[in-house]
Amino acid sequence: MSARLPVPGPATLLVIAKEPVPGRVKTRLTPPYTPREAATLAEAALVDTLHTVSRTPARRRVLVLDGRPGPWLPPGFDVVPQSTGGLDDRIAAAFAHCGPGTALLVGMDTPQMTADLLAGVGGDDDHDAWFGPAADGGFWALGLADPARAAALVRGVPMSTDRTGELQRHRLVAAGLTVRDLPVLRDVDTAADIAPVAARCPPGSRFAAAVRTLAGVAR
Repeated sequence: MSARLPVPGPATLLVIAKEPVPGRVKTRLTPPYTPREAATLAEAALVDTLHTVSRTPARRRVLVLDGRPGPWLPPGFDVVPQSTGGLDDRIAAAFAHCGPGTALLVGMDTPQMTADLLAGVGGDDDHDAWFGPAADGGFWALGLADPARAAALVRGVPMSTDRTGELQRHRLVAAGLTVRDLPVLRDVDTAADIAPVAARCPPGSRFAAAVRTLAGVAR
């Protein structure tokens, strides 16, 4: 079992995201959505995610961004650029922006995520890692009590496959970490994901509102 760093309190919360620019985000939604509509949905999902993180107790909040921040960014976030390389490299590098103490990274594809799901990470929870599996076989959240170990724990895990989550969790366990599993969530990757995710979003969700608006657009 790994030795935990003696830093009490809530986690550093990281959001890894891409600037919602038409033609650069959610390209698997086109068709049936246009590139601009796909970017609208991506921005709404990102805004929901950022506001959820804003409502969650945290030592620090960091947006690890591919692109430039826009008016969609709420206050209270440090913005740092994503590194180059594959997704495993970029996730590992994101943890390098944390100081000592627990860090939890989430993406921008689960707007149904709530502050309650994140609030228990860190603090008095004595696990070494936290893992949020995604319904497609990936993962939506990864937390580490010692973020300095991220490179060894994440780099080399094949990303964007239906076994990514299984392989990533195995890497954590094989390293001797105690893992707390978070609930399974569904990512927004394809048009088939839109309605099920929107149905599980909390009241006031920008993503659910955007889905309703686009549902009335003739295709």
